[in-house]
Amino acid sequence: MKPDPEPRGPLVRALFYAFAVLCLVLGLIGVVVPGMPTTVFILLAAWAAARSSPRLHAWLLGHRIFGPLLHNWAHGRTVSRRAKWSATVTMVLCAVIISYTAHRAWTAVLAIGCMAVVLAWLWSRPLPPP
Repeated sequence: MKPDPEPRGPLVRALFYAFAVLCLVLGLIGVVVPGMPTTVFILLAAWAAARSSPRLHAWLLGHRIFGPLLHNWAHGRTVSRRAKWSATVTMVLCAVIISYTAHRAWTAVLAIGCMAVVLAWLWSRPLPPP
């Protein structure tokens, strides 16, 4: 993701920066909370940081965990096999927990259905070149 060359006013940059930080925090929460996505929030954080903070954007791109994910996405919208399996295992674990703890069946079906759609999309993404 390249920084946005279009100049923006200070208020717009501040809003993009706040959104980037919010997405980064949500992504970090998603690392430890089953069922909470990480990848989508990190991608959104990088997108917003590219439009507001070259420093935060550079930090995300250079991060040892998030950097390769962002690089793969920026160069062909690819997702590594490890990331796909990690998401799958986490979502299956979450689906099992939801199945046993949901107060209403429709909430479990809705949540598991959403996870299934995300997994189908994720597995449809190509692998990065070797």
